[in-house]
Amino acid sequence: MKKLPLLGDISPAQFLREYWHKKPLLIRNAVPGFKPLLSVEALGKLAATNHAESRLVTNVDGNWNLQHGPLESLPPMSQKEWTVLVQGVNLFDDKADALLRQFRFIPDARLDDLMVSFATDGGGVGPHFDSYDVFLLQAQGQRRWRIGAQKDLTLVEGLPLKILANFVPDEELVLNPGDMLYLPPHWAHDGIAIGDCQTYSIGFRQPCYQELGEAFLQFMADSIDLPGRYSDPDLKPQNKPAEIPRPMLDTLIDEIKKVQFTDEDITIFLGEYMSEPKHNVFFTAPAKPLTFGKFSDKASQKGLKLSRKTQMLYRGKHVFINGESFGVGKADRVTLELLANERRLDGAAYSAASDDVLEALYTWYQDGWIELL
Repeated sequence: MKKLPLLGDISPAQFLREYWHKKPLLIRNAVPGFKPLLSVEALGKLAATNHAESRLVTNVDGNWNLQHGPLESLPPMSQKEWTVLVQGVNLFDDKADALLRQFRFIPDARLDDLMVSFATDGGGVGPHFDSYDVFLLQAQGQRRWRIGAQKDLTLVEGLPLKILANFVPDEELVLNPGDMLYLPPHWAHDGIAIGDCQTYSIGFRQPCYQELGEAFLQFMADSIDLPGRYSDPDLKPQNKPAEIPRPMLDTLIDEIKKVQFTDEDITIFLGEYMSEPKHNVFFTAPAKPLTFGKFSDKASQKGLKLSRKTQMLYRGKHVFINGESFGVGKADRVTLELLANERRLDGAAYSAASDDVLEALYTWYQDGWIELL
């Protein structure tokens, strides 16, 4: 897919400086001539599988209903006010993945997924807010967006959806195919389909610190080394047996303080955490994998690429791929950083790689993490 305008007449640097995390931006004709990448039928088939996250939202006489996938079938097209949403469509479709990758002026560690929603006339999911940045790209029909910067984020109790109780929009916009709306986190919005409508949502990861902290402590549990066992050879008789002895507490305080977290510990944790595949992501190994020699011949001729499901990151001497990490030297770093940034290697770059990298690439091919071109 060729590079798209996306941001209209402003540069990524200007967008990040003036809008990112700050205020909405409407970009008319962000993707000129844009049409849906998947038909409604294809979207329905994807929603029927157990490896794609999907939801069906209906609103009948003001009564909201939410059904989680797999969805055996969708309501008839003649029925109004229903919406089907499928997460991570980029994991299953090359064109969807290529569209998502157009947004790589944001780091891969923050880029999440492409969600596709189809709605019949009047369909929507109610006024709500997201805790992350989102680009809303119109693909089919029209959608009327009402947006607002309200501070009152109280939700209606007792509903299956997180719907704002006191939604007060500041602005109303109608998006046509190819138009795109950017919204910062916690910006209230409500999108209503005008006729049959498809909207593509490009979302970003924004994990909470509590989640990261808990995951980091779990990560560090395997690396803590505190040898020895508590002992008290100078123990004195106790007249308050239920009280924790002060010497015992002091000893434990001293020992626990020996656990130190380094910058490198946090770097490795973050790389593994942010590259870890989601729970519903499964890699398909080649049915009849080539031998290393044949694989190497083909890769030398035409090159290879990362699977669209693969997340590959790096920082300094550390490379991360699908939740795994390893350190590399300067020469190997050049090749692997190229693969991570371009998500592919041409034949010449492959041929120039060291034996260690070639071995790793072949292992990743066997695991389904990379594919031959």
